[in-house]
Formats: sequence, structure tokens, C-alpha cells
Amino acid sequence: MKRKAAIIHDWLNGMRGGEKVLEQILDIFPEADIFTLFLEEKNISEKIRSHKIIPSPLNKYSFVRKHYKHFLPLFPSTIEEFNLNDYDVVISSSHCVAKGIIPPPEAVHISYIHSPMRYIWDQYYSYFGSKKGIKKSIIKRQVSKLKTWDIAASSRVDHFIANSNFVKKRIWRYYRREAAVIHPPVDTDFFQPVDNPQRDYFLTVSALVPYKENELLIEAFNRTNDPLIIVGKGPEEKKLKKMAGKNITFKKNLPAEELKQLFQHAIAFLFAGVEDFGIAFVEAQACGTPVVAYKKGGVQDIVSENTGVLFDRQTPGDIVEAIDKVKKIDFKSSFLRENSLQFSKNNFKKKFKDFIDQRL
Repeated sequence: MKRKAAIIHDWLNGMRGGEKVLEQILDIFPEADIFTLFLEEKNISEKIRSHKIIPSPLNKYSFVRKHYKHFLPLFPSTIEEFNLNDYDVVISSSHCVAKGIIPPPEAVHISYIHSPMRYIWDQYYSYFGSKKGIKKSIIKRQVSKLKTWDIAASSRVDHFIANSNFVKKRIWRYYRREAAVIHPPVDTDFFQPVDNPQRDYFLTVSALVPYKENELLIEAFNRTNDPLIIVGKGPEEKKLKKMAGKNITFKKNLPAEELKQLFQHAIAFLFAGVEDFGIAFVEAQACGTPVVAYKKGGVQDIVSENTGVLFDRQTPGDIVEAIDKVKKIDFKSSFLRENSLQFSKNNFKKKFKDFIDQRL
């Protein structure tokens, strides 16, 4: 019997890692309809736009779309309003509230978790720690309600898939639910190494927000003469540029081809924060470039002693030591490339389809 599928994605206003996962799921369900809180069609791919997309009532209001993160307390009740009675397969692609949809009684609900709602769980203080007074009290009250809802909503999922072992552990910690692990897809056909690259700088690609810990990288490179290129944009851009020494360069809004070239010619790719998975780590390895990163999070699924250097503490000193170490190791580009291929698009689709077929 042919099954009718609905895919629920938190919001569609850009093409980041979650949207790349969505594209691959759509290859498995080419006739699926998409439900989402917010939609900016001009910012998503043609593949996603080609599907029927049903946005929530909140999407009608341009002010809400523009400042959507401020309306987080409305998201749970809004996601529950979607009528999925015509569908017998429900797949949520969730880092916020998508998993909290209410599926029909006979439908199978499979939820791919990019991350539990990080701003109400383990990264609460990174997002809201600086708030004070009445604002702090209001946020604490709202977060408490969201936690209660989030735990209850997890019971509506029949089967969980985590994007890394790090996320799998958090799913168990917050929801007491087991999860399979299927790593996100990476475009290893596009990201490829070049012969005999000239490597004369370090690279990081990251949103310029507090929890990415770009400040630590700048503090480390202010102690060295090594060149660092930071690719990204965000609210901390002005602050970080003010901190940075002359050996640190900022770039943003790069075409994909230029970004690939930066990966191909970097001494190493750097990251000082904690990622749920870390697609950029794999993109670097696919280009034959080793990774230097903090030893926590999804990076542990990707980087071994043969593919990079992991440091134990988030301090400028530890980063400098790791930089010195990576410069002394002769990493094999072919081995780095081979390691990246386990995260290819085809591998993702095969594992995801096999998982679903076994549960329908």
C-alpha cells in the first residue's frame, strides 16, 4: 500500500544543515507535503520549493516572521494545530518543536533530532544567562513551561533518530527515550581535495554567536603569528573584529566555490565550541584538511588521531598547543578523504530508508 507522508520542519528561512537533511528525506519521499512554522521561499532550494508547503498561521504576519525567535512561547500550541489526519507516515525534522506535532492515531511518527531544544536545556545559560531582573524572571517561567511541554511532546514520537551519539545521549537524558544514530549528509562530491595544495592559514567557518566560542580562537591566535580566516556573520561580528589581531581576517557571504577553496588550502579547520554534529568538520576532511576542535560533542563521531587534533579544555592555551601539534603531523589527505565518505549523501539516504522500511 502506498503511504502518504507529511514532513514537519521547524522553519524554512535559509539553507543550513537541517535543510540539507530535509532535501535528502524528500528524495526518499518525493510526494511528501511539508509543514513548517515559518516560510521564506526565496531563501530555500528549488527542491524544497517544488513540494507543497503548508506554513502555520503565524507566517501571515511579517513582523512575526522577521522576529520569530521572540515568539518561542507560541510555537508549541501552533505546531499542534497542524491537521495531519490525511497522512499515515509523519516525519519530523526537529531542533525546536517539530517533534511535538500531534500525529493521527494510526500513523507512524519518526523524528530526526538535530538537537533537543538547546536554549531550554544544556545551553540555557549561553542564551539567557546575562538576563537580569524582571526579564530574567519571565524567561525562567517560560522556559519551565517549555521544558514540561517538550518532555510531554516526546511521547508522541514512535521512533527517534539522532544526528550524532552526542545528541543520542541528550535525547536519553531529557526524554528517557532510545534513539538510533544516522549522521547528517555531507556533499562529499562537491568538497574534494586538490593536488599539492599550498597550505598557509588556519580556517574556521561558524556563525558569530556566543556558543560557537570564536572569542577563544581569537584569543589563541592573538598569541601567535599564524594567519586565521574566520568565515561567518552574526551579532558578535563587531565585538570579535575589535578583539582580533592583524593576523586574523574575516569573510562572509562567500560563494560555495570560494568556501571550498578555503577548505582545500587550510592548514587545519578549527572549532572551539560544542557542535551537535559538525558538518563543517566533514567538509574539511573531504577536502583533505585535518580538524582541530574541542573534545566534546558530535566531533567525537568524526575526528580521530589520524584525522585531527582534539583538545581537552576550552582555553586559549590549549588551542595554541593543539595548533602547534597539528603543524607537526603529516596527515594523509587520502585518509582524511576516505573518513569523510562515510557521511556522504548516498550513505545517509540508504540508512534512513532502511530505518523507515523496517518500521512501516
